[in-house]
Amino acid sequence: MAASDLYSILGVSRNASADEIKKAYRKLARQYHPDRNPGDEQAEEKFKEVQQAYDTLSDPDKRKQYDAGGMFSGFGQRGYPGGGGGGFTSDLGDIFSTIFGRRGGAQQEPARGRDLETEVRLSFEQAMEGVEVSVTVPKQAACPTCHGSGAKPGTAPITCPRCGGRGIDVESQGFFSISQPCPRCGGRGEVIESPCETCGGSGLTMQRKRYRVKIPPGVRDGSRIRVAGKGEDGPRGGPPGDLYVATRVAPSPIFNQRSDGNLEVPVPITIAEAIQGGTIEVPTLNGTKRIRVPAGTKHGTVQRLRGEGPPKPGGRGRGDILYRLEVEIPRDLTREQKAALGDFAEAMNDHDPRERLIRDASARSRKVRGK
Repeated sequence: MAASDLYSILGVSRNASADEIKKAYRKLARQYHPDRNPGDEQAEEKFKEVQQAYDTLSDPDKRKQYDAGGMFSGFGQRGYPGGGGGGFTSDLGDIFSTIFGRRGGAQQEPARGRDLETEVRLSFEQAMEGVEVSVTVPKQAACPTCHGSGAKPGTAPITCPRCGGRGIDVESQGFFSISQPCPRCGGRGEVIESPCETCGGSGLTMQRKRYRVKIPPGVRDGSRIRVAGKGEDGPRGGPPGDLYVATRVAPSPIFNQRSDGNLEVPVPITIAEAIQGGTIEVPTLNGTKRIRVPAGTKHGTVQRLRGEGPPKPGGRGRGDILYRLEVEIPRDLTREQKAALGDFAEAMNDHDPRERLIRDASARSRKVRGK
């Protein structure tokens, strides 16, 4: 192989960056790899040339010497057939793991157990004050017979005879090798010769577990509370999942929960209170309080009582209660009430609330007709 051919083999210029050289190498390695070209000797030779070019140009010292006119033989250097390297160098092994998606490694970590979810029903008062509840969940838990090992009592898992406990199986493919999880033990590094009769060797059985869960004050309908480590146990001693408790809060006949964390209460007031104003008593979460109704209050006016609402998450104070004042119009009046209302209407004859509305509407009508 001529010294001037190394850059052209990879299809890059002599001033190509290290990233450009690696990118070109990966593309050509995929194209000419023996796995993709079984029995093709020309592809194998091309693959070796690509390897040699990359080995020289990816090493700053080798590349510097090569650019200065030196020469590195592709066969006789470390990591190539005939060079005493015994296979790929570690950096090439990492590259092929990336290219072909095959990774070796130690034993696989035990799998984590599944997360679980259940729900509890709360009264509005319980949700506002906080409560401790009991929940029962069906779950896969460590087998009581083998205590999660999966092996018959009196026996124990043995080291996998195929992988020697490493959890990986190495298969030779020409002048390189592929590492993958051991098919005998599934990457665990051990096998069970005498499975537990209760769990069949899985180490898990279906059980019903009861837990006490603290519901913080101020939760809403649909809130989810995480209880760490109370989900299903992982197989063969793997870490457990988590338990999530969803709250279903009954509606209150008095308070309406708002999305902004406050409460809203419709409060009826009389016509006299709306006109004259006054002080009225309103409900709170801890009894009652009195608020001021200004004279001339309109239907739908909102009065806010700060800090009297539900607790905020994380103990960050409390929300507010919003009182929506609704002027109540009586349907049935006594003779005395009708008489008093007549007197009031007569006294208000000099004030027609619709006068301005009628005047503006008439002016608009004349303007349209004038066009």
